[in-house]
Amino acid sequence: MNRENKRKIFEKGYYKTHACRESFVCKVCDREVFPEGAGSRHRNHCPNCLNSLHVDVEQGDRASNCGGHMEPVAVYVRKNGEWAIIHRCKKCGALSANRIAADDNPLKLMSIALKPLANPPFPIERLEELTMLMGGEGRLK
Repeated sequence: MNRENKRKIFEKGYYKTHACRESFVCKVCDREVFPEGAGSRHRNHCPNCLNSLHVDVEQGDRASNCGGHMEPVAVYVRKNGEWAIIHRCKKCGALSANRIAADDNPLKLMSIALKPLANPPFPIERLEELTMLMGGEGRLK
């Protein structure tokens, strides 16, 4: 069932209070995704590539007209220790946060988490110089 038909059948906010029991095929990696295994009642991204679709304005409302691909760009840890994925829409640039699911690809999650360390905002060769500027010795032993 496509998004427009769902919008006509279900009242606004339906997915906030009801479990999503439908499987879908990921628009990015073409894998079939099943709601079972997510560890929650709401499946909102592919566990393989972690991509999603921009379907909500507010969580569960299915009110977005964009429909763009939401790519995972970062992860963060909430106060309770739970990880969440930050998605950015490739079409409109909107950002959203989604809880990770129990069956999410751990290698993909770690690669997103380590991206800032692998690509720092300064030349890695300047670490010694920067350490000296901060009052340290600036030498590696």
